[in-house]
Amino acid sequence: MTSDTSASHQPVASTSYLPPRKYILSKAHLAAFQRSRTHKEVVNFIEELNDAVVGKKLTEAGEGSERTKPIMGILDTILDIAKSTPPVDNKLSRFGNPAFKDFYDKVGEASTRLHSRIGGLPAEAIPEIEVYFQESWGNKQRVDYGSGMEFNFLCWLLCLTKLGIFTKDDYEYLVLGLFWRYIEVMRYLQSTYWLEPAGSHGVWGLDDYHFLPFLWGAGQLKDHKHLRPKAIHDPEILDAFGKDYMYLSCISFINSIKTASLRWHSPMLDDISAVKTWAKVNEGMKKMYIAEVLGKLPVMQHALFGSILPFPTPEEDPILKAALEEEGTGEVGQVDEHGHIHVKGEPGWTMDCCGIPVPSAFAAAQDGASPPIGSVAFTARSGIKPIPFD
Repeated sequence: MTSDTSASHQPVASTSYLPPRKYILSKAHLAAFQRSRTHKEVVNFIEELNDAVVGKKLTEAGEGSERTKPIMGILDTILDIAKSTPPVDNKLSRFGNPAFKDFYDKVGEASTRLHSRIGGLPAEAIPEIEVYFQESWGNKQRVDYGSGMEFNFLCWLLCLTKLGIFTKDDYEYLVLGLFWRYIEVMRYLQSTYWLEPAGSHGVWGLDDYHFLPFLWGAGQLKDHKHLRPKAIHDPEILDAFGKDYMYLSCISFINSIKTASLRWHSPMLDDISAVKTWAKVNEGMKKMYIAEVLGKLPVMQHALFGSILPFPTPEEDPILKAALEEEGTGEVGQVDEHGHIHVKGEPGWTMDCCGIPVPSAFAAAQDGASPPIGSVAFTARSGIKPIPFD
């Protein structure tokens, strides 16, 4: 298959595929990732996809190309699997539904067969890229979901791009078609299985679960002649334009499951609405994603690296090699029962990384429990610095 992918997305040699695994065990590893070619590729991919949807509407996504249609079929199959795996009676708990574990296993069982539908995908590459795919739907043990799982879906798309499955002509549809379908499937999973927000305060993002639809959603609106960020407070505008723009659709979704005002349950989104232009919101979102998702150890310690998205070796990164030699193994700390690495000497690390389980907003909404959704104020997370949007 021919591909017009850029030099940063060149296909990987078929003899080099490796099952991806975790590499980021410490601050030194995180810093090495931030210096790496893979980090640059991820950021470039996000920006290229963002540029592809400026001024584009969800309703104008079209049917996609012959390259993207199998991927849409795969996402539809995931939804079918979820619909055939109903939640169990779990009325006594507002936390994650155990049926999600059955759904997760079914996805794993179907994964190789689903990937075999993708034309031009080398069979020997499937064991590597399907790991990102399987990890995109949530965590089986914790029955939760956060920006780290969303990041895995991004990595899956990037791997397929690097393997030559997509061309730049597909970038608009990757966001408005495939990624948005992924969000729709995830909303079904979140509401059906009451997935808990990952981490003690939800994802290191903007709502309980997601970040990228706000980033690319702001990109869609970047050059809009009439709509302004403050429009998110106007119900009529949300109703009229939510079907066209991801950002507005996400705001409507939040409003549909949370009571009280946006200021109370989503103060960061409320603050951003005061920015004068969507262009500034879009740029701020990019900076924030790099800082608060790609730059946070609690998220990136779960990132996976193989041959397509490699992690730098100490030999390739002398700074990493020197840091590891100087700090030894003491910096790594212990892995808990949830798979989290707790670094010694990190103030507030345990609370920010794991904390206490957070019940699903969907569970609270259906339960009608007191206090209502949105009545618990946002709690500042240590180590997060506000990103200037204006």
